[in-house]
Amino acid sequence: MSRLGRAAAISAALLLLALLSLPLLALVTEGAPAILLGALGSPLVLAAVRVSLATSLCSLLLVLLLGTPLAWILAQRRSAALGAVELLVQLPIVLPPSLAGLALLFAFGRRGLLGALFAHAGFSLAFSPAAVILAQLFVASAFYVQVATNAFRAIDERLLSVARTLGCSPARVFFSVALPLSLRALLGGAALAWARALGEFGATLLFAGNLPGVTQTLPLAIYTALESDTRTAAALGLLLLIVALLLLLLARRSAAGLLTRWSSR
Repeated sequence: MSRLGRAAAISAALLLLALLSLPLLALVTEGAPAILLGALGSPLVLAAVRVSLATSLCSLLLVLLLGTPLAWILAQRRSAALGAVELLVQLPIVLPPSLAGLALLFAFGRRGLLGALFAHAGFSLAFSPAAVILAQLFVASAFYVQVATNAFRAIDERLLSVARTLGCSPARVFFSVALPLSLRALLGGAALAWARALGEFGATLLFAGNLPGVTQTLPLAIYTALESDTRTAAALGLLLLIVALLLLLLARRSAAGLLTRWSSR
């Protein structure tokens, strides 16, 4: 590459880095640690933190319980039907969050496909903490399932075959061989899913509403605070930024371990 081409490439790279880093720098400056500590004393902020932690941990637990078996099935076989299932699982990643919320509302809202069933049972799912959990599950599960599927596919098939030859049941093969070998990658996928659940906004707003202390998560509290107190909004944004960074570092360490295992095969 010529000097001119190298200079152009470096300039383009620096421009992109500036566009990515300057907004984050501005957020850190506006929501300084002292302001963040002050904001954490607000009852409204504490309620949003509580709702975010409770709902995101519930949705993460559901992702792990439901997504791990699905990822194992997708990793074990290849077919057109399972390919369609994998595509369906990945679809929420590219859907606009507002569209995801609208779809959830049409499916589980008071007048949705299952709304009458829920009403007959005596409860309403929409605009409740359960709706927050379902919205987070909808948008975050793909991040875990995809990582888990790739991790299970990376297991040396000979190890599984040996376990089966020794008389291990399918369940024992999974829990004794596949799960321990994939645990690091699964933790990374869980970190990604948790980060996505914590940051969910659009689907939650449409399907669960913005009720303080009930369905108002941290992203929704930022949206509310922007109307009256931008410094509190910046402090909450800084809090989410720190959590997202820590979870991303955990996911990257797990991904690095998975790549190391792939390269050693």
